[in-house]
Amino acid sequence: MADRPKKKANLVVWLVLGLLVFALGGFGIGNFGGTVRAIGSVGSTEIPVQEYMLALQGELRARQAQSGRPIPLASPEGAAVAQEVQRQLVGAAALENETARLGLSVGDEAVRAEVIATPAFQGLDGKFDRAAYADVIRRSGLSEADFEENIRTDAATGLVRAAVVAGIEPPVTLVERSAAFAGERRDILWLRLDAAALPEPLAAPTEAELEATYEADPAAYTLPERKRITYVALTPESLVDEVTVDEAEVRRLYEERSADFNVPERRLVERLVFPDAAAAEAARARLDKGEASFDDLVAERGLALIDVDLGDVSEEDLGAAGPPVFALEAAGVAGPIETPLGPALFRVNAVLPAQVTPFEEVRDDLAGEIAVDRARRQIDSLREGIEDLLAAGNTLETVAEQTAMELGTIEFGPDTADGIAGYEAFREKAAAATAETLPELFQLEDGGVAALRVDAVLPPALQPLEDVRERVIADWQRAETEARLTALAEELKAARGQGRSWEELGRQPEARTGLARDSFLEGAPEGLVADAFGLPQGGIAIRAGEDGSVHLVEVTAIIPQDPESEEAATLRESIGTAAAQGIAQDALNRFIAALEAEAGISLNQSAINAAHAQFP
Repeated sequence: MADRPKKKANLVVWLVLGLLVFALGGFGIGNFGGTVRAIGSVGSTEIPVQEYMLALQGELRARQAQSGRPIPLASPEGAAVAQEVQRQLVGAAALENETARLGLSVGDEAVRAEVIATPAFQGLDGKFDRAAYADVIRRSGLSEADFEENIRTDAATGLVRAAVVAGIEPPVTLVERSAAFAGERRDILWLRLDAAALPEPLAAPTEAELEATYEADPAAYTLPERKRITYVALTPESLVDEVTVDEAEVRRLYEERSADFNVPERRLVERLVFPDAAAAEAARARLDKGEASFDDLVAERGLALIDVDLGDVSEEDLGAAGPPVFALEAAGVAGPIETPLGPALFRVNAVLPAQVTPFEEVRDDLAGEIAVDRARRQIDSLREGIEDLLAAGNTLETVAEQTAMELGTIEFGPDTADGIAGYEAFREKAAAATAETLPELFQLEDGGVAALRVDAVLPPALQPLEDVRERVIADWQRAETEARLTALAEELKAARGQGRSWEELGRQPEARTGLARDSFLEGAPEGLVADAFGLPQGGIAIRAGEDGSVHLVEVTAIIPQDPESEEAATLRESIGTAAAQGIAQDALNRFIAALEAEAGISLNQSAINAAHAQFP
């Protein structure tokens, strides 16, 4: 079912939200187009340039939000979005043209209700804000009369849409059979075979077998296109050994972070406050006699445990209540204790002992941290000089000779992540660089800097067998294991067809009952459940897994859906709703296509191109 134009109720969204975005940070529509007001028309109904740009911007932003990346209008994907938006607006204009021809309209009360219900026009109290309404409309570049006329037109076209799809119901047979199909269940037996199931282990492959595996799939052993890259890099780690750290400085950093290294004893505490001392004392007495638990006392106060939970606290956090609460040697209840909120009982649920980290244990880490920070600052001080050398046209070799930067080479491909390629910034620069790219300094994640040059682009190359021998052996073993397991599975399937039991065959398949078409079997290869639903009762299917295992699934029972069950009724309703919507959309699409053909479509490509020029 093709998607025809989105309901023109979207016009409110475009005009209220889109126009505001455009006006505040968009493309300067006010200066666009001169006397050009429309990108085209259907019959006598025009498609305004402004409406097209707003709809296009909204769709591009929606696609970008879904994909997580920008979609330039000039890209193939962007051009496809533009075509889709044009189709939507042409369809909406066809409906509007037909509405005008029929003389349909709605009254002021309907327009007023739509305006008042629009969230963009509501104040903080959720009620219609006349000033906000006027401000949004003013910023959109429309008059209130124009905006309200758009709403009136939209509501009228809604009447036409409703008339076209009114009374559409899906065929009962379609719904019932679809629901019965979707609601079927299967009971199965599932057997997984792996290398341990083979009667004897694999022998070592012969040289001929390895050569055959290697030659059968050369793409698997072909290196992708790579770049031979020369680079210079200066990292904090390379300068750390040259940095001298004063012991007093390390000690000072330790003292500054004393709170991190010396954590006082803490406790998990709950506090239950009472209205007066008498109530608190009475509660404590009941607690001591075992007549009530602390949880009971909390519930009697109409509270939940979360309401009295103070969390992880220190003695200082509790103020005057700290000493008596921390005087408890283990979990228990202290109090009543007077607090700013009134007399309270405090329950200690756990004691978290103090954590003391001596200076000697963290001395080397702190010294290293200081050294790295100092090395970063040293790199920052050298950066301008390095950039000047590169700007003057010096080679990377010369830069390495005249600075502390280290020279290196690397063969870089899509999967390279060793050495300097462990830096994401380097990988991004290397992937984008060409042989014509001039070296320039860029920042690494740890505060270092680097520059690179592409010396050569190496085309894809088949690696010699000797270089990939281990991989070829593993591939042969996987393929040979799967082939032998598949043969074993076929033998088991044939034996079951002859009436032999799984016990006779020495196998113990796993039983699963009530399997649905969308059920997930953990550890099963994709498609195994679908295989089961394609089998008759007693049928067996075989499917290989990605890890070299082979799986058999046997259907032991086909369970039809109970048409009287609540699940069946829900399924029929869901399928019926979806089918009705699909049929209605198809009917509306055909109706709109007929309107377009009858009224005639005219598009102004010059206006469309000018609108597109406003987009980045």
